[in-house]
Amino acid sequence: MRSLVRWMILAVLVVSPQMAQAQSYPSRPIKLIVPFPAGGPADTIARVLTEKMAALLGQPIILDNRGGAGGVTGIAAVAKAEPDGYTIGISSAGPLAITPVLSETMPYDVLKDLKLLTQVVEVPELLVVADNVPAKTFGELIALAKSKPGKLNFASTGVGGVPHMAGELLKVSAGVDLEHVPYRGAAPAVNDLLGGHVNMMFADIPVLLGNVTAGKLRALAIGSAKRAPSAPDVPTTAELGMPQVLANNWYGLVAPRGIPAEIAARIHSAAVEALNSAEVKDKLALQGATTIGSTGEQFAAHVKAEMEKWAQVGKAGGVKLQ
Repeated sequence: MRSLVRWMILAVLVVSPQMAQAQSYPSRPIKLIVPFPAGGPADTIARVLTEKMAALLGQPIILDNRGGAGGVTGIAAVAKAEPDGYTIGISSAGPLAITPVLSETMPYDVLKDLKLLTQVVEVPELLVVADNVPAKTFGELIALAKSKPGKLNFASTGVGGVPHMAGELLKVSAGVDLEHVPYRGAAPAVNDLLGGHVNMMFADIPVLLGNVTAGKLRALAIGSAKRAPSAPDVPTTAELGMPQVLANNWYGLVAPRGIPAEIAARIHSAAVEALNSAEVKDKLALQGATTIGSTGEQFAAHVKAEMEKWAQVGKAGGVKLQ
């Protein structure tokens, strides 16, 4: 009996600090690592979300932009951080579902080193061509590419991101030979596209929509099953006879594995409440994004499905990342 009492007292002493930590969380500012440069889609989405989350949590959320290696550098920093809830991250599909299945060397294991908290948004990819490309429709673009194998190219925001893999998916699905031209981010890629130095590009809708509206780029398709409210006149690849060319990008919140369940639940609750608010929904809709707010289990299932999808595309296209 005495040994049982001692064991119970010891258990309480061990658990109590963790319980106290969870109950007082957050007691200081939270850092959110954005694994891409400031000003890009991930940064914009993070700012909209965290402004509301900070109000709900009662503490500031400070953004830490750590670009590099297509987002891998920043997410690796999240995976290695202290799992106390004061360092979390936001990631696109690239660092969570594409690079991990196409690269032989990764500094983290997505499913073992990270806690997947919630999918934040989904953002369709818009396919545009430069003004000097004669194709006026998606069908004309495919015909042009088939008539000039290896002569047309597509830009991307970097190797292993959704814009890159959307181009690879188009190549495989349409049976065309296109040259991939990777850039270090969206800005230089779009600049060269506007200058006619590259022919086409898939990218998150907000990256391209301004130049499409201004008539500087021609939008031919949306890589999604349904049209985007921010670009209602652009047909989907499903409507155009290529339903397999689905290239929705997405963003989700992650934390280091080992974060106390109560703290993870607190962050998840604040994120979902923020995403369900009309204020955040409206602001993110302007970015072409649809809010999600899934459970951690649903987000993990989504990541696994995306891993399988992009692994197949990579294998079919012979894509390997260093």
